[in-house]
Amino acid sequence: MDILVIGGSRYFGKRLITLLRESGHRVTVLNRGSSAAPEGIERLVADRDDENALTSALAGRSFDVVVDQVCYTPRQAEIARRVFATRTRRYVMTSTVEVYEYEDSAVPVAESALDLAAVTVDTGLPWEDPEFLDAHYGEGKRQAEAVFATGSPFAWTSVRVAHVLGGADDFTGRLDHYARRIRAGEPISVPVVNHPATYVYVEEIAAFLAWAVGADFTGPVNAHSHGPLATADLCAEIEKLVGGRTVFREVEVGEVSPFSFTRSYGMDNSRATALGYSFTNSGEWLARAVSETVGVER
Repeated sequence: MDILVIGGSRYFGKRLITLLRESGHRVTVLNRGSSAAPEGIERLVADRDDENALTSALAGRSFDVVVDQVCYTPRQAEIARRVFATRTRRYVMTSTVEVYEYEDSAVPVAESALDLAAVTVDTGLPWEDPEFLDAHYGEGKRQAEAVFATGSPFAWTSVRVAHVLGGADDFTGRLDHYARRIRAGEPISVPVVNHPATYVYVEEIAAFLAWAVGADFTGPVNAHSHGPLATADLCAEIEKLVGGRTVFREVEVGEVSPFSFTRSYGMDNSRATALGYSFTNSGEWLARAVSETVGVER
């Protein structure tokens, strides 16, 4: 197949491109030009927020599938829906568990918990402001999904990605946050009631996205490994690796450490399983993921 990946210059996006290429697909990447394409991969340069520039960069091109790794706002979704209307038959948007930020369910959340038809799309919000976008990450993704779900001219799916772990190139610094404090025996702030969450290994989410490229299902799908993890599970693995001691400090209000949650919003991956994807269990890769990310003194 002829596949376009928008973004994909780091973390699981890089792994996705490698998997697609190794599977024999023709892969093209599109970005703003700040990151080089992997060797042997064609690159198109355009700012996706500039509809004219994007249209010009894609002149004369069409693709079997587009994988959009960096759609964060409804404006970006609306531009993509117009520009790719006649340029692809399938569109895979990488979304996030954070679209469920308003949920607090005692049971894992299924895709149907979010009614995209009821989401208000507001392109007038200051989506171009990085601080606003960062503070409204889940809302931006939710509205972007709603745009695609309403009358897209191509088959469309959103992959709602759980929290990703693993890889020496994990740029988030979240596991390092714990490693530094555990080494020093410093307190780790967590909520009084600290809920577990669903996670996925970095290699597994790349593999899932590659699988979704070749599938024909539409609509949103949750993607995560079996077996929720608690903050204590992550810290126990880090402690084994780096030494030190885990000290939790429960806080009623105020900022808590990453991967500690005041609400429950673990996802339900039964739709993906029913569609034919076999997820691993988090216990199979957790130690490896932690070792890859924090195994070397930082």
